[in-house]
Amino acid sequence: MRLDWRGALGIALSALLLWYLLHGQVGAVVSVLSTSNLWLWAASAIVATAIFPLRARRWQAILTPLAGRIPVRPLWHATAIGMMVNNVFPMRAGEFARALAISRERRDVPLTAAIASLAVDRLFDGVVLIMLMLAGTLDPAFPADATILGVGAGRIAASAGLFLLAVLVGLYAFILFPDAMLGLAERSGNIVSPKVGARLRAMGGGFASGLGVLRSPRLALEVFFWTVLHWLTNAAAFWIGFKAIGITAPFAAACFVQGIVAVGVAVPSSPGFFGVFEATSAAGLKLYGVPEPVALSWAIGFHLLSFVPITVLGTWYFSRLHLHVSDIAARASAEPAG
Repeated sequence: MRLDWRGALGIALSALLLWYLLHGQVGAVVSVLSTSNLWLWAASAIVATAIFPLRARRWQAILTPLAGRIPVRPLWHATAIGMMVNNVFPMRAGEFARALAISRERRDVPLTAAIASLAVDRLFDGVVLIMLMLAGTLDPAFPADATILGVGAGRIAASAGLFLLAVLVGLYAFILFPDAMLGLAERSGNIVSPKVGARLRAMGGGFASGLGVLRSPRLALEVFFWTVLHWLTNAAAFWIGFKAIGITAPFAAACFVQGIVAVGVAVPSSPGFFGVFEATSAAGLKLYGVPEPVALSWAIGFHLLSFVPITVLGTWYFSRLHLHVSDIAARASAEPAG
């Protein structure tokens, strides 16, 4: 998979962040991790990995209007593959790999519709993450004047909320005014050539078909339930990791920190979000009075232990489906251009 300037920028940013964070702290981090509770770390890793089957179950509900109740197993395989690819390749290639994997296993799920379903997937993620993050700020342990890297915590949450609102408006525009949106896509493509315009209209139609869950209040509520369960489980993994290393922060801190991490990993970074994950989670923990070496030790320990299981599982399923990196690269480059 070819590395473009965005991927190179992300890797450079991650390397710079890791150098900055670990400069003069390596000995302290090793000391903290060497005295932590391995059993609690193992429990944290197991709970962290459990979020991916939950994500697959939620995806089943999202895809129901398009293909009925797809068995969870192929959705789990595709989810694991997507996370593995995100962990080892730059530019969030795992999102496309996940869509490609399910369209390969289920021929009744077109690739464009699978990609659209992931937009819905991320929308629900964002809504629930911001809800839990804001709930974390209501805990008495949260400092009222908290800032993250010089930016107020409330401003971060509000900015993320406005972005999600814009995404929601765009998705519902496709649902409520499909002809107008498809016509806009075609006219935009016609600026280049009629062939490109026709291709964009066809892609837009496939994309809109993946948004069916937003038309059904019952299915939307089901997706919301699994999203809340998913992120509460992830927060539990964070919190068990806190206990493993001796951090006494409340469960609300885990809800807040995971929200900060989610906002942080939206910026360009290396595969697996190394550097960005450590910087944002350590900055969040310091708001609760956690010393920098301990906060950084937790971030490194949790990141590594949650990275390995899903990467191994995703690699296994990737090979079982006889997928190749060239498949992802070729389809990703062909899809926009037609």
